[in-house]
Amino acid sequence: MTPNRRFYPTAICFLLALLSLPFPFAVTGKQKAWAMFEAAAKSKGPAERAIGIRALGLLRDNAHARELAEGALEDPNLDVRVAAATALGQMHATQSIAKLQKLLSDDKLPVVIAAAHSLRDLQDNASAYAVYYDILSGGRKSGGLVSQQLDTLRDPKVLARIGLEQGIGYIPFAGIGWDAWRYTHKKDPNPVRAVAATFLAHDPDPATGVALCAAIKDKDWIVRAAAIQALAQRGDPQFEGKIEFSLFDTNPHVRYTAAAAVIRLSGIEKGTKLASK
Repeated sequence: MTPNRRFYPTAICFLLALLSLPFPFAVTGKQKAWAMFEAAAKSKGPAERAIGIRALGLLRDNAHARELAEGALEDPNLDVRVAAATALGQMHATQSIAKLQKLLSDDKLPVVIAAAHSLRDLQDNASAYAVYYDILSGGRKSGGLVSQQLDTLRDPKVLARIGLEQGIGYIPFAGIGWDAWRYTHKKDPNPVRAVAATFLAHDPDPATGVALCAAIKDKDWIVRAAAIQALAQRGDPQFEGKIEFSLFDTNPHVRYTAAAAVIRLSGIEKGTKLASK
């Protein structure tokens, strides 16, 4: 069998990292593991860098893991930057919030979305909501570069990539997850905008409620259902009348989501909202 030469550089880096350890020493499993991560961070292959950095998300409260991930936020490859942003969110690295906020000005939308997801996980909701609002409405709430990248959302291939890699698995529609997955494989929907709508459910800004209401008429049923669900979770009964029109939607998922939303909102007095807001 012919050796795979592509792995030689990484293997060499791994060995050099081990050799840099002080002598005499006994190489432990932990030392080997860190040597692997060091080698991955310095690998010439972007795929290996991304895989290694993303795996660091398992290591919470570990300064070295956080530093490696933070360093990868400036990687020239967008997949590595996405992996770094994702890892920092997974490791609950609140110390990295400022660096993730800076990443919201990245010139690649998948990176911006990954940073927004992690900032939301780190309870920096304001920064994340601004990005989701831009994505859902095409507005300019954030004032950042994401507002200048919204034309990207008209590219079906980019949409599919962002949606499937950065959140389609997080859409919490009861009973329609499988259908949603099949739908994305039949044509080019807007899953990333559905994710944005879902995450905006508890944004207290009234403008977000208006944007979600407008999304009820979106051409993609996934976005319509997500918007209705988000409005129901916001608990603002002023939108009940508009949601009632969706009881006649052509898509059954949207109809039943609307029915549940109407029932939920009908139990709330006008002028009040659910405490979950």
